Amino acid sequence: MLKTRIITALILAPIAIGGIFFLPPLGFALFTGAIIVVGAWEWANMAGITPPAGRAGYALATAVVLYAMLEVPATAVLWLALVWWLGCFLMIRSYPDGSGAWGKPAARAVMGLLVLVPAWVGLNHLRTGGFQFGDSTSNLLLILYVFCIVWVADIGAYFSGRAFGKAKLAPRVSPGKSWAGVWGGLLAVGIFALVVGVLAQASNGNITLLVLASLITGGISVVGDLMESMLKRFRGIKDSSQLLPGHGGIMDRVDSLTAAIPVFALIITQLGWLTAGHW
Repeated sequence: MLKTRIITALILAPIAIGGIFFLPPLGFALFTGAIIVVGAWEWANMAGITPPAGRAGYALATAVVLYAMLEVPATAVLWLALVWWLGCFLMIRSYPDGSGAWGKPAARAVMGLLVLVPAWVGLNHLRTGGFQFGDSTSNLLLILYVFCIVWVADIGAYFSGRAFGKAKLAPRVSPGKSWAGVWGGLLAVGIFALVVGVLAQASNGNITLLVLASLITGGISVVGDLMESMLKRFRGIKDSSQLLPGHGGIMDRVDSLTAAIPVFALIITQLGWLTAGHW
């Protein structure tokens, strides 16, 4: 199992790095759009759409929605995403009692669009927008930063959860997660943001705002993780697919990012560090 995971990671890492960090904006949009469409194909199964034609149709419909988003102001989509993820927090808290409101396949299919589409819009907003924080103006470093928020939160949560994790976070959704893991992950994120702010030679006020923005993003990334766990538990499946040997599916790897990216993009836009860009 470990050998399979390593081989898959070694194959995928260069593809992901090349697609995200070495393509021009339009190529980046197409590359990330392809990932989102594959994620939609996986989400169809989580939504209860099991026939191959139905899953393919859902993925195609998602691609059409992504194309339509090219003419929609990114900020409007990002505000929708924030409202959506706050609503997801309430859904997770009420599970399984509240599942009757979203348990039908059609409702879960709509939920997939609300998860996937804003993530793509936010990612491309980060890629094409005018960015300035301290002495940093690199959109690629900005994208790497939001990825690192999620990774640092996960690492911090792993170690603090193992050491202190007694009180469970959401036992009916994901029994392995603990409140200690959440607080440990957020502490790690706060330290990481502080270091990045200093390295970027930002003002003390902006460093403080970066730490707050990063903590909010780290917190919402946990909601993204729990959201997919809830859907998989409701559906009775372990992984979103077996597309990535040893790793499950695309959605299993990006669940936290789908929440973190649009929320972070919205926050730094409102702070004036990121402005609308052009393809």
